[in-house]
Amino acid sequence: MTFTKNHVCMFLRRALLAAGIALFSCPFLMAQKQTEEGGVVKIINQLFKGMENGDSAMVRNSFAKDITMATVRHDKEGNTLLQRESSLAGFLKAIGTPHPEKWYEEIWNTKVQIDDNFAQVWCDYAFYVGNKFSHCGVDAFHLRKGPDGWKIFHLADTRRSTNCDIPKDITRKHNQ
Repeated sequence: MTFTKNHVCMFLRRALLAAGIALFSCPFLMAQKQTEEGGVVKIINQLFKGMENGDSAMVRNSFAKDITMATVRHDKEGNTLLQRESSLAGFLKAIGTPHPEKWYEEIWNTKVQIDDNFAQVWCDYAFYVGNKFSHCGVDAFHLRKGPDGWKIFHLADTRRSTNCDIPKDITRKHNQ
């Protein structure tokens, strides 16, 4: 096949059109991704704000109807323990029962990954009762997006009270 000047011009126009579409759609796609990430992080922050305020309804609203939770920790002898829960009842009761000091769960190094209506969040955390350090570890959340928005359906964490690399701004906030 022989290429004429018209073939070359048509090819160049199509290539430029495709490049233009790609160039102008990238900011839209990035903004959409940031909006989805913001929705996921908003639910995580809602959970922690509910814990801080002792508001079990706010905490409950962060979760899907059916959930699982798991904690990996060590006992006094150093053995690894896995504790599993399939109900929020005990967690919500603890949050809603009046306690003299607020509970703060400070997070950092938050990593959000989303595929369609599934998201996972991984973050370091430090837990404080009032301004007294209790423990640290990692939180790992799985969320799904449904008609009611993003909801947590699985939460796993680790817990330890030593070897915590807490950012200075968080330690300053709780040691005022």
